[in-house]
Amino acid sequence: QVQLVESGGGLVQPGGSLSLSCAASGSIFSINVMGWYRQAPGKQRELVAAITSGGSTNYADSVKGRFTISRDNAKNRVYLQMNSLKPEDTAVYYCYSNINRGRAGVGDYWGQGTQVTVSS
Repeated sequence: QVQLVESGGGLVQPGGSLSLSCAASGSIFSINVMGWYRQAPGKQRELVAAITSGGSTNYADSVKGRFTISRDNAKNRVYLQMNSLKPEDTAVYYCYSNINRGRAGVGDYWGQGTQVTVSS
């Protein structure tokens, strides 16, 4: 079994900052891509940022220059630093990992989601 547990999130005023953290645990041989998706009410889930095991990153155009993704491979953790937050960043943020479980194969895993609300 694999579990992704997110922390962080909450309510912040426009222009403020928040940090999200996600820890993967369980039967893990290695982790390929880790990332963050978000889903706002009435909208589809979208990629926010992703990072490979080698440190290559990919960001949605809407967050470039404001959000920074990083990871700690030794701790199986991924982080998202969000600065200059806007009301349109309000969404449930989901941690994502593509995990190699050895004999159990490779699969996609998701966290339970954490709410980020940007409002004055």
